Formats: sequence, C-alpha cells, structure tokens
Amino acid sequence: MSLAAVTGRFQPVHAQHLELFALALAEHDHLVVAVTNPDTGARHAAATSAHRHTDDANPFTYFERARLLAAALAGAGLADRATVVPFDLTRPQLWPEYVPRDAVQYVRAYSAWEADKAGRLADGGYAVVVVDGDPATKLDAATIRAGFRDDSWVSLVPPATVPVLRDLLGRRASRA
Repeated sequence: MSLAAVTGRFQPVHAQHLELFALALAEHDHLVVAVTNPDTGARHAAATSAHRHTDDANPFTYFERARLLAAALAGAGLADRATVVPFDLTRPQLWPEYVPRDAVQYVRAYSAWEADKAGRLADGGYAVVVVDGDPATKLDAATIRAGFRDDSWVSLVPPATVPVLRDLLGRRASRA
C-alpha cells in the first residue's frame, strides 16, 4: 500500500485542503492527514509565519479538527482511504510514530511558511512533493474564522462540515 500525507492545522478544513487530499490520493492508496499544532504545547513561533502559534489562529482543539476532517473526508467520499493523526512539527523525532517514513508528503506552497515546512519534512526523511500554489487564489482560513461572526463562512468550507462547525460554534457561544 502506498501512503501519502498532508500536514496542516486545518483551522478549519476547507476546499483547498480537500483538493490537495484528492491530488495525493490520485497517486497513492491511502492518505494520512496529519494535524499540526495538535495541542497548545506544540505551538511555537516560526520566523516564516507570525501567526501559526497564536490562540486566534488555533481556535479548534485536535478533537474538534478531527471531527471536522472526518466530516469533510466522508462528504468527499475519501473517508475509507484516509486516517487522521496528530503531528507535532516541533518534535521530528516522533514523526514516524504518526506518519510512516515511506509516506510521501504533499505540501502546497503559497508562502515562505509552506516552503519551510516542506524543507523540515524533507530533513526529517520524507519524500516531499511541493505543489505550487498561487497566493492570489489562496483560501485563507483566517478569512473563514473572521466570518464566524455571521454566516459568511458557510460558503467557504466543505458542505459536510457546516453542521459540525455550527455545533462547535454554538457550544462556544453558549459557554461565553
């Protein structure tokens, strides 16, 4: 069985993530979706990304993101070919415990951060496929998160995740 992997925060998962999942699965039998920043201890500042470690950029827990990813993968018909795992980018010595070294890592590069991540993964012993991304067409998760104040986010996420996101956002509102 050939393995592909896509790493990301998925805060939240969106259509461009699903595109990358499908691209990886077009070449491989199974996909490992590796969720970075799986806990608050895994968040560290990176010179190539000023926001990746902030609370505002990480509103969802690993469990909540796993729920969102499960819904997105099922909605796209990919659930039976994917496994969601935590993946702490700050602990490369543990990476093979979550994503086997023979998995090919797919990274869509829009900015210096993604190029840096691709380099880290390659340094960690993974084969890496870098897919060029046009920054002008990048769907920014910050835009989706900003839309949580109204319903402008609904059209920016996979339809199968909308009920899960509504539930998560509703729970947060009731705790506030």
